[in-house]
Amino acid sequence: MLFAKTQQVIRAASEHLGGPLITYWNNPRGCVCQSDVLALYEILERLGRHDTLYLFIKSGGGGGQVSLRLVSLLRQHCQRLVVLVPLECASAATMITLGADQIMMGPTAYLTAVDTSLNHALSPVDRDNDRVSVSLDELNRVIRLWREQQGDSTENPYKSLFNYVHPLVIGAVDRAESLSIMLCRELLAHHIGDDARAQAIAATLNSKYPSHSYPILLAEARKIGLNAEPLPAPINTLLLELNRLYSEMGQKATTDFDEIHAHGNEILNIWEGQDFQVYFQQDQDWFYRIEERRWITMNDNSGWRRIERVGGRIRRGTMHFT
Repeated sequence: MLFAKTQQVIRAASEHLGGPLITYWNNPRGCVCQSDVLALYEILERLGRHDTLYLFIKSGGGGGQVSLRLVSLLRQHCQRLVVLVPLECASAATMITLGADQIMMGPTAYLTAVDTSLNHALSPVDRDNDRVSVSLDELNRVIRLWREQQGDSTENPYKSLFNYVHPLVIGAVDRAESLSIMLCRELLAHHIGDDARAQAIAATLNSKYPSHSYPILLAEARKIGLNAEPLPAPINTLLLELNRLYSEMGQKATTDFDEIHAHGNEILNIWEGQDFQVYFQQDQDWFYRIEERRWITMNDNSGWRRIERVGGRIRRGTMHFT
């Protein structure tokens, strides 16, 4: 735990910015999840209301509906929200930036498309017997390629596709795509009053890009209509240092006892404000069930923890979110 060091960086960044800074960091195996809302609430209740809040984000994405809840919570505690992006800010994390009045991006920063992929109970399985995510864009491209190559054939492409993707999955993905566009419009409505402009930005982010992970850099972000500006060099340097400290805290630690037993311990999600940090720590045993060709968890002690400075003393504790 590097709480003392991260607090020093946060204080320095807040002084440069002229306002309070909240940080949100995901390990590559972490994601934007429902319990993040309660974690952020704990930070904001201690921070109080301010004219301007600054939010540092480094995340690979997660749940789009959670992004709407996070932004709504942030906007209840400030008049103006500024998002700072020094590195990766993908998928659902990009959705969070849509709710900000301003996005400040560093030289290595990027956003991504937000087209929805869905991990359904009836989704196909991969080589490890895990359910895979299916996106509407992928399905549409398969259908288009089929029709282009078949020419005048009257054979229904869905008949063959259903052998690999369950029809209920296709219906669910189509519904999720509509939800994604709606979420983007709702987030943009916090600071964009022009419905046509908001719809154009939402449509671009959901359907323009051929890859979900396509990096949207500063110039492209401006081009599609987002209020994006360069991140000042001193702030970018401090946030990269903060990412280095969080990366050290969140490094993966796995102990292999034999071929089918292991123990994993790592920090996946971190929220931090002045004098207070909340983080999710994964602490569990893994067992490989050979007959099912998949890993299952055992003795799971994972959960949210907190560190706070009270009267010059550091206190640690466990937080129970359900």
